Amino acid sequence: MRTRHAGAAVLAALTALTLAACGGGEVGDDSTTTDPEQTAGGGGGESIKIGIKFDQPGLGYQDGSTYTGFDVDVATYVAGELGYSEDQIEWVEAPSAQRETMLQTGQVDMIFATYSITDTRKETVAFAGPYFVAGQDLLVAESNTDITGPESLEGKNLCSVTGSTSAQRIKDEYAAGVQLLERPGYAECVTALTAGQVDAVTTDDIILAGLAAQPANQGKVKVVGAPFSTERYGVGLPQDNDICEDVNAAIEKMIEDGSWEEFVTKNTEGTGYTPNASENPPTVDPCA
Repeated sequence: MRTRHAGAAVLAALTALTLAACGGGEVGDDSTTTDPEQTAGGGGGESIKIGIKFDQPGLGYQDGSTYTGFDVDVATYVAGELGYSEDQIEWVEAPSAQRETMLQTGQVDMIFATYSITDTRKETVAFAGPYFVAGQDLLVAESNTDITGPESLEGKNLCSVTGSTSAQRIKDEYAAGVQLLERPGYAECVTALTAGQVDAVTTDDIILAGLAAQPANQGKVKVVGAPFSTERYGVGLPQDNDICEDVNAAIEKMIEDGSWEEFVTKNTEGTGYTPNASENPPTVDPCA
């Protein structure tokens, strides 16, 4: 494994190369593009831009200037192994539909945002990990008894997030009998559910557990508890990168030293959610 400072230097070089390939300042603006002069070398003034979700309680959630959740904890740990302290991390919102573009244009250096590893996405970005394996499930009203899984969605109104694998799976496998409402964030989907505009919300089980545990939603919604997919959360990286092995090594260390289990417990406690023990903790894939 490379040293932390080596990892930081590699990441800095990668960021500079990415920006150069994209025309530097022509992409985005100063608030969304890493300055290669700031990231050159080790220590002093360098920073790392990490994409996360801002609207997923228990995973990636923004409350003012505070960021919490499992993805945030994992990202902070990995960044630390690459040589970045917590105050050198700049958190950037990474909506599902924009993640590939953000990596390709250098708006972020890495993404930890319930980012499922898929062959289609590998055509444009790279992945380290996985660092967690979830399963797609359904969130319904607390009083609902007729939706027990995807096979009972015929004729139902369903909400998911634009650009997510969850939305695409419903389109591909259940489109004939399901009306799909797509929204930019999961909070909007839950609002539609509690308002009676849709019958269910679909995404990964750990995301639904976090939403159901929110004070505003407690007693109003529940997770069906019948997962029907395998979602392997990876760390999104630019396709042409030189840090995948360092990130994988950090994930392996996090699992071995007990931090992974600590992060899972911390962010799901009280939700009734238990990770799939046959899939978790996961084994990282070799870097391509």
